[in-house]
Amino acid sequence: MAATYEPIATTTLGSAAASITFTSISGSYTDLVLVSMPLSPASDNLTMQFNSDTGTNNSSTILWGNGSSAGSTRQTNTATPYMSYYALTNATPSTSIFHIMNYANTTTYKTTLVRVGNASGGTDTEVTLWRSTSAITSIVVKQFGGNNLSSGSTFTLYGIKAA
Repeated sequence: MAATYEPIATTTLGSAAASITFTSISGSYTDLVLVSMPLSPASDNLTMQFNSDTGTNNSSTILWGNGSSAGSTRQTNTATPYMSYYALTNATPSTSIFHIMNYANTTTYKTTLVRVGNASGGTDTEVTLWRSTSAITSIVVKQFGGNNLSSGSTFTLYGIKAA
């Protein structure tokens, strides 16, 4: 990573787990970047929850393609938006990069840009809006359908230093 990326925490699951959590996130960076290689025993998608918010304060727009077809989908007013639309399985893992912009600002809503690549499935890009002005201090990542993340799933959270 570029010199402006500072590793905050890395989690590699040694056994299956329902979710992974990053807590006590400092407000000393401009943005956050989460790089993940999630694995799942069943076809599923990732979702992310900020600050334990269970309200319907999220919206997302997703564009996807697989070499032979393309499409889009939209979610509004949801508690658990897709954050990685391509189905994840142990046989076809996807690398997902989440860019959480302006996460510590307390006067704006939070936007996340997501890029996902799956060698056998395709690629997608997403934008998600969390309608809260709270600074993000914790992130929970889990499977949208409730499946466990498999052993070997890896998540690294980076802070982007101010220029």
